[in-house]
Amino acid sequence: MIIIPAIDIIKGKAVRLLRGDYEQMTVYNDHPEEVAADFKACGASWIHIVDLEGAKTGQTPNIETVKSIISSSGLKAEVGGGIRSMDVIEAYAKAGVSRVVLGTAAVKDPEFLQQAVKTHGSLIAVGVDIKNSYVAIKGWTENSEYKAFEFCKMMQQAGVKTLICTDISRDGAMKGTNLELYRQLSNELDLDIVASGGVSTLQDIADLKSYGIYGAIIGKAYYTGAIDLFKAIDIAENGELSC
Repeated sequence: MIIIPAIDIIKGKAVRLLRGDYEQMTVYNDHPEEVAADFKACGASWIHIVDLEGAKTGQTPNIETVKSIISSSGLKAEVGGGIRSMDVIEAYAKAGVSRVVLGTAAVKDPEFLQQAVKTHGSLIAVGVDIKNSYVAIKGWTENSEYKAFEFCKMMQQAGVKTLICTDISRDGAMKGTNLELYRQLSNELDLDIVASGGVSTLQDIADLKSYGIYGAIIGKAYYTGAIDLFKAIDIAENGELSC
């Protein structure tokens, strides 16, 4: 299993939101490149970047910051936040991004999803944000018509290889991750599942590893010091808690 530490970006700064609420934002570092350098020093190979402004506008207002993070750290990056057009996908691909994450667009525009997967293959991942068992869209502000597991199966049929599944109720709350959700997803789908939302203890990581989960995103738990990233990566690779 891989650990994917996260940086959320607003105006070029590393921030975190509580359950996706822009009114509950904490700025952790004015220079995200410094955060990424620490991820690298702890042994990370990937980084998860969300352009929170892009999520609202559908554009790439922080793409230069994304480029700087990738070039300075050498990490593989997956990027999400308002990716709704082939032009934006192409821009991120040219910026050196290894995976782009489609959210609302994957739900609302299946033709765009099919085109993106056909053109870019494994570059395309889909973020499945789950709220009360349904897929949430538009920055988590409303639920779609799709039940989460139904939608995940649709993504598998569409040729998507990687799903980033977030239990919104756990995101940033430091209450542990939804282990039962990820156990079911791992059992029912033949996809690379990335767990996101509430991964806040080393035991969470050990449990996710035991379920065969492909990856786990660590956000707030890193910034608050609740998880030692070096230890988390060691557990993800070796599968057991160390003293």
